[in-house]
Amino acid sequence: MDQQSPTASTGGTRAGRVEGKVAIITGAASGLGRADALRLAEEGARLVITDINTDAGVAVAAECGATFITQDVGDEASWASLIESTMADFGRLDILVNNAGIAPIANIETTTTEVWHNVMRVHVDSTFFGCRAAIPAMAADGGGSIINMSSTAGLVGISPYLAYSAAKGAIRAMTKSMAAHCRAERNGVRCNSVHPGSISTPMVHQALETLAGVDLMASEDPESMRVAMGIGEPIDVANMVLFLASAESKHVNGAELVVDNGDTVDQTRR
Repeated sequence: MDQQSPTASTGGTRAGRVEGKVAIITGAASGLGRADALRLAEEGARLVITDINTDAGVAVAAECGATFITQDVGDEASWASLIESTMADFGRLDILVNNAGIAPIANIETTTTEVWHNVMRVHVDSTFFGCRAAIPAMAADGGGSIINMSSTAGLVGISPYLAYSAAKGAIRAMTKSMAAHCRAERNGVRCNSVHPGSISTPMVHQALETLAGVDLMASEDPESMRVAMGIGEPIDVANMVLFLASAESKHVNGAELVVDNGDTVDQTRR
């Protein structure tokens, strides 16, 4: 399934890069998840999107012709139900994008136990539950692509985001472990992590306002300010997700793909 030619065509017309593939995207009601959903749909994927925000999720589903399911990703039982309903409706699962997340601002001294556990539940537990449930479904049909949304915070650590940094680092390591397992099992499932830097999403806007007093969207020219501040767009991440979801990345497994315009390697930015 994952080995098909990236230039396969239907009826003499070049098919979309993920034409006919079935994808689940969590946290798709806004931000990166919404961008991922729109981009994959544009390239022919059939989508099941989830979020805790039902109203916004339904609106995104209408935009891209997706099925929307309200889901608390940290609830283990919800994953069995989600995979079961997806298989019942579509008969297969090719792509899983574990995107849902939260990013409370708190450092090592101000992070409460409650905040710590909740961040781990939403990020780490959900990724574990989702991948464990998805791998057998994908393997049964010859393989698929799991894309776990990490962050540059999981590579370098960010002081005001202690729990978030720890969770994203755990997702990076978990992804590599799963990739090694799937390779050894020869089940055709690839597992990779994506590490965005600062991207223009509601989560980043909140961080800019709280930590730096910058209201990006209140600027007379938000787009020029975004460019000047070196902040990327959701489509930059969505295009990476599309690449990993497509057969173009058939030999990419266990990789960490950074989308940050060099922030993590440019010492002058620190």
